[in-house]
Formats: sequence, C-alpha cells, structure tokens
Amino acid sequence: MIDLLYGHSQTVADWVARQIPGCERGFLNPVAIGVVEGGKLIGGTVFHNWAPEAGVIEMSSAGTSPRWLHPRMLRAIFAYAFDQIGCQMVVMRVSERNERMVRIAERFGFAGVLIPRLRGRDEAEWIFSLTDDQWRQHSFARSTHGQA
Repeated sequence: MIDLLYGHSQTVADWVARQIPGCERGFLNPVAIGVVEGGKLIGGTVFHNWAPEAGVIEMSSAGTSPRWLHPRMLRAIFAYAFDQIGCQMVVMRVSERNERMVRIAERFGFAGVLIPRLRGRDEAEWIFSLTDDQWRQHSFARSTHGQA
C-alpha cells in the first residue's frame, strides 16, 4: 500500500537530498511530500526557492522505486503548487545524465532548456518549467482533476 507523507518536510527533504548527486547542501525552508510503502520512504518531492512575487517555485524529486510516482502523488504535487499556494509555474533542474527524470518531465508536459556546464565543467543541466496553464491542459491533469 502506497501512502503519502505530509508534515515531515525536513525528513523527506533530507532523504531526497541524499538521493540526488551534488545536493549535499540540501534545501532551505523546504515543504515536502513523501511516498511511503510498507513503512519505508520510497520517494519524495521537495518544494524550495519559492518566489511568491513571481508565482514560481522550484521542485526537486527522487525515488528508489518506480512506484513512488503514483497518481495520488502526482495529484498531490501539482495540487500543492498550482492550487494550494497559487504558483503560476514550477521549475525543475535535472542533470543531463538523469535520462529517466528527463523522460518523466517531458511526459508530464514540462518544457526544457539544456544549459552546458551548469552542473560543472563536464555536465549540462536541464532547466524544466511547467506553467499552471500547461498543466491544466495536460491529459493527466484533465483525467484526474478533482479525484482523491
């Protein structure tokens, strides 16, 4: 059984940071949602770098099982960003080497720009963005809107 974990933002954020190479500094003032299966944390999304004046927040995610990206988790992620705090855009930074996350971002409608050397001399990074309008037009959002 998959359960969502709320109210433990720092614990989830620390766990996510440990899963992401180069994220040793962690996250400042995070809000996070975790995914628990069998009492064990298997994934999470951290919201950070909130700029309310622009309506933009950054999110970082990690999982140790493909089951972490459950439809309930997807609804929770985007409901928090777009409905609860009123973002007009979410942004993700993804290593060019993380092909799985690049595919996931593209599948959910994120637009990306690859910037050479953003992760260091020998590694590029994708900057992905997704607006509230883009999300609401995405087939997944339309098929699950309002479902718990």
